[in-house]
Amino acid sequence: MRIVFIGPPGAGKGTQADFIVETYKPAHLSTGDMLRAARDAGTEVGKEADKYMSAGQLVPDEVIVGIIAERLDEPDCQAGYLLDGFPRTIAQAEALDAMLAEKNTPLDVVLELRVAEEELFNRLAGRGRADDTPDVIRQRLVAYREQTEPLLKYYTEKNLLVTVDGLGTVEEVAARVKSELDIIAG
Repeated sequence: MRIVFIGPPGAGKGTQADFIVETYKPAHLSTGDMLRAARDAGTEVGKEADKYMSAGQLVPDEVIVGIIAERLDEPDCQAGYLLDGFPRTIAQAEALDAMLAEKNTPLDVVLELRVAEEELFNRLAGRGRADDTPDVIRQRLVAYREQTEPLLKYYTEKNLLVTVDGLGTVEEVAARVKSELDIIAG
């Protein structure tokens, strides 16, 4: 199963990603982890990414897409993968679509974990991290809305989006995720 996982900060994506990987055994592709691995492996794309990362800048889309293209060619991705943290923008989604079309391996589903913003705010504020101040939390939620929410419309139009209610216990949310993915897995 080829999955893109979308959700705002505080929705519980990390916990549910672990559940999906444990249950369905896709390769878990976290953009941040892939950038660091490519840099550490010294690949051409990794060296390019490192120029931006070392300067504290965002890595450009074409570099990220290059790293993902390299990673999707690895043997563990042949049986499926969970893309976590990518795409974040329409431009990235279009680049991903083009790359997957070349490989003739379209996405099976885009899974959105949805939680009301007030609940997200409470969850993030309750974590007690130093960078989880009310202003920073608001900023992160606004950034998510502006950059990532357009993807929901994009993937809805492609009939790929499945939304799961992220409220409830970890087990309740996992059961909802499983119910949706079981349908896709056939």
